Amino acid sequence: MKNKPIILTLSLIAAAMLVTVQAYSQKTNEMMEAPKAKKIKKEFHEFGNTRIDNYYWLNQRDDPEVIDYLKAENRYTEMVMKKTEKLQKKLYKEIVGRIKQKDMSVPYDLHGYQYYTRYEEKKEYPVYCRKKLEKEAPEEVMLDGNKMAKGHHFFDIGSWEVNLNNKLLAYSIDTVSRRKYTILFKNLETGEEYPDRIPNTTGDITWANDDKTVFYAMKDETLRAYRIMRHHLGENPEKDVVVYEEKDPTFDVFVYKTKSDKYLVIGSSSTLTTEYRILQADNPDGKFKIFQKRQRELEYDISHQGGRWLIRTNKDAKNFRLMEAPEGQTSLKNWKEIIPNRDDVLLEYIDVFQDYYVVTERKNGLRRFRVYDLKNNKDFYVTFDEEDYYASTSENPKYDSEKLRYSFTSLKTPMTIYDFNMVTRETTFLKREEVLGGYNPDEYLTDRLYATARDGAKVPVSIVYKKGFKKDGSHPLLLYGYGSYGYSSESYFSPARVSLLDRGFAIAITHVRGGEEMGRYWYEDGKLLKKKNTFFDFIDCARYLIDNKYTSRDKLFAYGGSAGGLLIGAVINYEPGLFRGVIADVPFVDVVTTMLDKSIPLTTGEYDEWGNPNEKKYYDYMLSYSPYDNVKAQDYPNILVLTGLHDSQVQYWEPAKWVAKLREMKTNDNLVLLHTNMDFGHGGASGRFEQYKETALMYAFMLMLLDIED
Repeated sequence: MKNKPIILTLSLIAAAMLVTVQAYSQKTNEMMEAPKAKKIKKEFHEFGNTRIDNYYWLNQRDDPEVIDYLKAENRYTEMVMKKTEKLQKKLYKEIVGRIKQKDMSVPYDLHGYQYYTRYEEKKEYPVYCRKKLEKEAPEEVMLDGNKMAKGHHFFDIGSWEVNLNNKLLAYSIDTVSRRKYTILFKNLETGEEYPDRIPNTTGDITWANDDKTVFYAMKDETLRAYRIMRHHLGENPEKDVVVYEEKDPTFDVFVYKTKSDKYLVIGSSSTLTTEYRILQADNPDGKFKIFQKRQRELEYDISHQGGRWLIRTNKDAKNFRLMEAPEGQTSLKNWKEIIPNRDDVLLEYIDVFQDYYVVTERKNGLRRFRVYDLKNNKDFYVTFDEEDYYASTSENPKYDSEKLRYSFTSLKTPMTIYDFNMVTRETTFLKREEVLGGYNPDEYLTDRLYATARDGAKVPVSIVYKKGFKKDGSHPLLLYGYGSYGYSSESYFSPARVSLLDRGFAIAITHVRGGEEMGRYWYEDGKLLKKKNTFFDFIDCARYLIDNKYTSRDKLFAYGGSAGGLLIGAVINYEPGLFRGVIADVPFVDVVTTMLDKSIPLTTGEYDEWGNPNEKKYYDYMLSYSPYDNVKAQDYPNILVLTGLHDSQVQYWEPAKWVAKLREMKTNDNLVLLHTNMDFGHGGASGRFEQYKETALMYAFMLMLLDIED
């Protein structure tokens, strides 16, 4: 669109009031009882077609029988995985042991202060701090997540913003994991917490320049951001003014202030269309003006610089181009081209400074930065040496800066922060993520491969493995894929993955269609009525890796989350014998039923991604690949499914129903396990270290199937 284990005996599982069947544990040859969800027939009738869903009743979140079933599944998963308890603890200790406990981010300067985030020894949450830009200035703790999180199973600080006079802090928190944030206010000089509490927001906050007015986005019952509100500090939030309401249910709204601090901007966006409204930040009670009225399939975003606007747009430009317009003449007819569309280069982002702007481009799937010097009317590139990597502009809030801060990482290189001087063109190393335990990136190798898909497309594959890895099919490999929404799967370093690499695994990322790695057409070739390209690309990448002896069918594993879980679900329906095991994390698998239900969060806004199933051509196509609808009587690989009871993106019942149907239909004795985190949602655990308990579970699942006990 993830519970603390409890060890129980078989007799207690039987007491869960559920009929049980037998499942097979490959490692111990024990016969264990698996929960079997009861069947209540529900029929759906669309376009003359009848669909039967026997597990639809599982969508009753408040039904005690549903909760009992989820808990029984958890107990079953824990019993099957009990033999790996020591291994899970070892893996968790390994992973956490690589993370520097006491750490601090690279500070950045803004409005006379230096801001940074630090972590304390054995603490789960960040501490947000600042210091005045004065010698020997004391540290000021703005927010201490560890103190704030006490008493909560889940805790997340969504965002925070300091007003222009540096005295007031607005911040947001979520304690449920439904991504519904409450905005709060604090006086940074006195420490006073204001009584103003604004619930049910996206968590993002924007200060106007009067130092007392904030703008925020409110969510509706489907969790869509649909209203932009204005709040004056000290007033009752129930009286906040609706500045803009988005009536079209396929659009979301957001608000921000330009880096120049001159304008407030309201954005309204769908998958294919955007629209903006602007207002001078010195006049927060004024009326927002439309920048350019929405047109179907016209996408644009705006950045203010001096007396003009820079506009990145797809207007007559498949891979986007850059245009400009005068401050007072923002309609489309006044846009003038600066950088044209290029078939082989995707124009992704613009970072503006007073005398420079930086364009993030992607060519052959890899990013580079193009710097434009307005004082000298010159431009040049910042490029990188590794064959496969991920680079991104970092914290650059200071408008008059002459330095570009950016991050660089790869599958073997930990995240590294640099400052690039746009005047001298010198690069300064600031910090590299410290990986404890003697990690040496020179002991690992990365490749960028290209697999040929069945229709001839060349699909990039990024892969990492340890030196000594033999390409003879003897090694296990974990294959990751996503391929939706135009999100590019990036080659970033993960300290957790070292635990697999050091046990002989290769880890590969498929850059399948539906992402945007190879340009806008790559995305469009993997959505709507071309969605199956995503699944077939993944299958063909897997076959390529097997054919080239990176692994074999009995040692190949696949992983995907959310829309990547849809990928996993579809792939194992098409090619179940290709994998030894798969892991589907918060998987979006009940495509047709979910997309037909407008009351479910994030449904109507995704018609341009998946199609509107109220139209027959999209209904038929969705139904042909929807993982839940296409489960059939066949052998399936070993499957581990993770979900969260409070998931706001993919509702828990989708994976729960899918597991029940898989267990009913499969014709072999392979495992089908479901783990529902009863405290968390789509993003899993909120703590810095807590999240790695599920990582350890996933790794132990694969190692158990390979008979690797250490």
